[in-house]
Amino acid sequence: MTLTFHKYQGTGNDFVIFDDRAAQFDTADHARIARLCDRRFGIGADGLMLLRNREGYDFEMVYFNADGHPSTMCGNGGRCLVAFAKYLGVVADDAYFLAVDGPHAARVEADGTVRLKMIDAAAPQLAEVGEADVFVHTGSPHHVHFLDAEEGYTLAEFDVYGAGHDIRYDQAYDPAGVNVNFVEVPADPAHPWPVRTYERGVENETLSCGTGVTAVALAASQRGAASPVRLQTPGGLLEVAFQAQPGGGFADVWLSGPAVRVFGGEISL
Repeated sequence: MTLTFHKYQGTGNDFVIFDDRAAQFDTADHARIARLCDRRFGIGADGLMLLRNREGYDFEMVYFNADGHPSTMCGNGGRCLVAFAKYLGVVADDAYFLAVDGPHAARVEADGTVRLKMIDAAAPQLAEVGEADVFVHTGSPHHVHFLDAEEGYTLAEFDVYGAGHDIRYDQAYDPAGVNVNFVEVPADPAHPWPVRTYERGVENETLSCGTGVTAVALAASQRGAASPVRLQTPGGLLEVAFQAQPGGGFADVWLSGPAVRVFGGEISL
């Protein structure tokens, strides 16, 4: 079977996308999905998404990590899929779709920015790994570590792969594991917060992670950051807006940033 694919990226977080409204894609063939995401033997991507029909919604988002397995919510992926839906003519500027963590609203702005409404989140909880670390669930589970000046290194120098791998597989997060975000605290909390992320399922650092920067923004609010929070990833700048709730949680959480079609083609499956 030959299918047309599309490659999208949101601040360097890249995805292979298929228009699967005819429901022809074999979602059980995890090895084939992993091959399609392979950067040497396939198209190459951090994840793969299907756009499918779903009654009551503009479309459904079906997401797989680069290892070929279904995963939790992907924020940059959701934003890219909204841009793809507009490219197909499935939606105009506003979208309402279903993902693995529930319904999401989104909007494509005139400048190409895609704003995605994330799920409400509980207050950041102290993590079981590390003294200055917190855990936040933003549709995907995230461990957030703030680099302190006394640690003696900058985020650019930090071993994200090594430290991220260790925390991702720490027994505190068995059996599913966790995504791990490392944050450099800016001198002025109104300035962009530098973030680097190790993603489970990719098992490496990615250039950006949407649910990750959302977790960082919510955690940073406990360190003086006010909504909206700007976050600088290696792949570009993202913004997270939110409303803090009296009980310590967060509502009306929106992730904003670019979502760009890179290229498309055909591939035999």
